[in-house]
Amino acid sequence: DSIGRCAWTRMAFNGLPYARPGRTLALVRPRRSVGGPERGDPLHPPWVGYAIDMQSIDRRTFIVATAASVPILSCASTGASPAPSPSRRGQGGPVVISSGNGLPAVNRAMELLRGASDPLDAVVAGVTLVEDDPDDMSVGYGGLPNERGVVELDASVMHGPTHKAGAVAALQNIRNPAQVALAVLKRTDHVMLVGEGALEFARAHGFTEQNMLTDRARRAWLRWKENLNPRDDWLDTDQHIKPGGAGGSDDVPFTDGTIHVSAVDARGDLGACTSTSGLSYKLPGRVGDSPIVGAGMFADNAVGSAGATGRGESVIQSAGAFQAVAHMGEGLDPTAACLKVLKWIADHTKRHDLLNARREPNFNVIMYALRKDGAYGSAAMRKGRSFVVHDGTRAGTEPCAYLFG
Repeated sequence: DSIGRCAWTRMAFNGLPYARPGRTLALVRPRRSVGGPERGDPLHPPWVGYAIDMQSIDRRTFIVATAASVPILSCASTGASPAPSPSRRGQGGPVVISSGNGLPAVNRAMELLRGASDPLDAVVAGVTLVEDDPDDMSVGYGGLPNERGVVELDASVMHGPTHKAGAVAALQNIRNPAQVALAVLKRTDHVMLVGEGALEFARAHGFTEQNMLTDRARRAWLRWKENLNPRDDWLDTDQHIKPGGAGGSDDVPFTDGTIHVSAVDARGDLGACTSTSGLSYKLPGRVGDSPIVGAGMFADNAVGSAGATGRGESVIQSAGAFQAVAHMGEGLDPTAACLKVLKWIADHTKRHDLLNARREPNFNVIMYALRKDGAYGSAAMRKGRSFVVHDGTRAGTEPCAYLFG
């Protein structure tokens, strides 16, 4: 045929297609499978398709060919409820997508993209605005601290055209970890610096140290610490001695939040950044998915970029952002790619304390995906989350698709 040396084959391994050893093959399932679903199960139709010899075609041709033949991931195949926010069809860049706390970030990034800035410089400039906001307790200045009351920040960046990445983790006393991660990318041959080494690098490049614990975050940390054990010497909120003998009832804030921003410019070049203060009251030195390239953020300039927020441990263990980009490369639209990652996470969550009575994950993960042609989408493990996008015309908030209601 016109694509390459192809042969009809029927192969299966745990319900998934695979390539024969010794050759680089890719199985493509047609839209109409011969024989129909086995035992009436839509998740396990017979894998009837054609094997493409990848030596005979280039990667871009393969992506175009598979996009026409791989079915879009449906709600039936993921267990998801109907997606309220299907992927926007690609109409080219510039486009910027962000987690729900990123409205100022997408506006700033779009402003810079219109001025011909590099997409990575644009997204880092946008993320910096959120890192500087003391009212956002999930990132940067004002972020909630670890269990000792120390703010430790993580960030990663990736530049599509050069496929270079930079990251910092457990960084203390520096307000803008995304900018430090960008300096790691631009000024070193490394990908990640952590702890004291990251701080020393930041100092060397002129970043100013400051106390990152705001009064608001400090009060939250003290409320958390006081309410850990009613039998310790820290008085719980309802044990506080107050005028008239009234106890307190202030809730302890908690976040596993983050900011992710991805952008594509008019040339189709991509940039991505994820930044966070991490899990509230975490063990000192804990690192989540945000600074892990391939987990909290990933970009492939031939395909697209993706990021994640939510329970970082689950995203790390699933290589979440890499999976999302890989699924787009296989032909799934951005929303379907996000849902497929979430389905994988749900299927591989085994700990009883992380499952509800219906055996569903009791935590949230939100995935964001942006394709090279400007198509975008987002999906959450649980219903009710939203994301922000600037489509080149205006910025707005859209509901995430979801896996479980």
